[in-house]
Amino acid sequence: MDKKKIKKVYNEKIKYLVKLNEHYYDLSDPLVNDNEYDQIKKEILSLEKKYDFLGNENSPSKIIGFRPSKTFKKVFHRVPMLSLSNAFDEEDLINFQKKINNFLDQKSSNELEYSAEPKIDGISASLVFKKGKFVMGLSRGDGKEGEDITQNLMTINDIPKNIPIKNFPDEIDIRGEVFIQNNDFEKNLKDKFANPRNAASGSLRQKNPQDTKKIPLKFIAYTFGHVDKIEIKNQSDYLHQLSKWGFKTNPFNKTIKGIKNLMKNYHEIEKKRNEIDFDIDGIVYKVNNFDLQKRLGNVANSPRWAIAHKFSANKGVSTILNIEIQIGRTGALTPVAKIKPINIGGVVVSNATLHNEDEIIRKDIRIGDMVVIERAGDVIPHIVEVDYKKRNKDSKKYIFPIKCPSCGAKTIKEYNSITKKNDAVRRCSSDGYDCDMMTIEKIKHFVSKEAFNIEGFGKKIVENFWKLKMIRLPQDIFGLNYEKIKTMDGWGQQSVANLRYAIEEKKNISFEKFIYALGIRHIGFENAKLIAKTLKSPEKFLNLSRKNKIDDLLNIDGIGETQINSIKKFFLNNTNLKVVQDLKKILKIQKTTENKKDGVLSGRIFMFTGKLTGISRAEAKSLIEKNSGTIISNVSKKLDYLIIGEKPTKRKVEAAKELKIKIIDQSELNKLLNKSS
Repeated sequence: MDKKKIKKVYNEKIKYLVKLNEHYYDLSDPLVNDNEYDQIKKEILSLEKKYDFLGNENSPSKIIGFRPSKTFKKVFHRVPMLSLSNAFDEEDLINFQKKINNFLDQKSSNELEYSAEPKIDGISASLVFKKGKFVMGLSRGDGKEGEDITQNLMTINDIPKNIPIKNFPDEIDIRGEVFIQNNDFEKNLKDKFANPRNAASGSLRQKNPQDTKKIPLKFIAYTFGHVDKIEIKNQSDYLHQLSKWGFKTNPFNKTIKGIKNLMKNYHEIEKKRNEIDFDIDGIVYKVNNFDLQKRLGNVANSPRWAIAHKFSANKGVSTILNIEIQIGRTGALTPVAKIKPINIGGVVVSNATLHNEDEIIRKDIRIGDMVVIERAGDVIPHIVEVDYKKRNKDSKKYIFPIKCPSCGAKTIKEYNSITKKNDAVRRCSSDGYDCDMMTIEKIKHFVSKEAFNIEGFGKKIVENFWKLKMIRLPQDIFGLNYEKIKTMDGWGQQSVANLRYAIEEKKNISFEKFIYALGIRHIGFENAKLIAKTLKSPEKFLNLSRKNKIDDLLNIDGIGETQINSIKKFFLNNTNLKVVQDLKKILKIQKTTENKKDGVLSGRIFMFTGKLTGISRAEAKSLIEKNSGTIISNVSKKLDYLIIGEKPTKRKVEAAKELKIKIIDQSELNKLLNKSS
């Protein structure tokens, strides 16, 4: 798929979600129904799952919900409330289990035991208990920081306020879902709220708890966050223990072994879905064993050991009114079908992805065609098939542009050295800032949440300032004519002052965010962090314009030839160099300093070669990093230990011997990990 198209679609959806979240969480004034809200969120997560170059601090994978409201006190969760990856079919579940087995170094066919829990479509909450007493209740917020809604949660009868049981932990955060049963919603609330989920959200955010008390809120518990000590060994036993402690749990929870049995249960629940008196949108599967959960850990903002299996797709029939080409910051041309608006599963759909040029050719998609549109969980609506029988006789094949619609440059399909084929994505061949649409997208990326995060400087403002020729390059943002802005429609003294303050505040920026904000192709936020951690200063980053310096990055575990070549190309462009040099003069870019680490491997650098026994390479790396060690990918003088497994690469071993680097096996690594100091 065309990266430019993907990025543009992704960015539009993030912006829309921010607006929906603000109205939903902060203003208690939802703009759309529950289905449409869920759909946008799901589409964003699906795109991120498929394309690792996508990322934004406002994404559901980074912020689960919305920033905490100014109305309520902000409190950090003692353990972050993570989001879940999604599955849509049996193949997704098979891949999920394979990844787990690979990480644990088990046979890929090994059938695991799962806790299967229907996913209630409500509002997540975390309940803090100390010495058996409910002392604080928090909303999910952004996953790291929530709102103190204790008094509102106190009104829910399902939540025990005092648990005088001997085996109840001294301190524990009980987590679950606040919801309203469909029957209660239909009787009392459907005239005030769009759906049960919105009713639950609005009720929890009432300023007066007495107003919340009037709403028939329910609570079902399903996990824990912080806990000082717990003897329970698996999730199913924990759910059973919750019931003994006085909490309600989902009556449809089951312990199931094997993918085939998960699918059987999935279909059974889906059939009775409409008979259940609360909304569910899928089933959450958790590896049942807590020890395995701990070993597996998390990836980014979601656990490796859990996944949400979403219910089946919805389809509808519509007509393609037009095909538009969107251009992203990396030059990718993305075709989008503008269709006659149609309601699919409660969501009005007016756009459908066409993926790329090859997909259009393969399905012979044309303007005016009658098509079947599918919405599947968090996947962007797409065209399943064309009804060729209803096609107009005078319809013509769609010709994908061979010149960029923005700058007129030739569009190209790059050769992929891995697949030995040309990429499916067609790109604008200009040098980035020579193409207006690419430049606009680059600046949007620059001010985005995960980059400079300039408050109030959204995409519409970027587009407006561009039209007025007030910005042409990222550095122009820091030299805006505020007197001129004051005279523009929609701007006043205070709003201009707020914008100016927001921009000035961001002149102090972290090194990794600075690198990420430049929008270098193939350099996502995680790669930017790795580069910043290695180089430590912006001066050394500028020195990468020398080719021999760029190659030094090959030693970073996680940075490969694709990223290296992309950085080389970036610095070969004079405009890119000017952008970096000018920004360095304007900004105070913080040097990256190592956090004080107290792990047993602190200050030591490791590298692997060969297959390990009883543990995967990924888990071994994770263990070293958890104990404050560093992993690199090439033999160099910096290396302290080369860890060898079965059939190590001779070249690496010989290079280590030549540099007099200590070579150890797996048992010696275990001894290092087991040392107390």
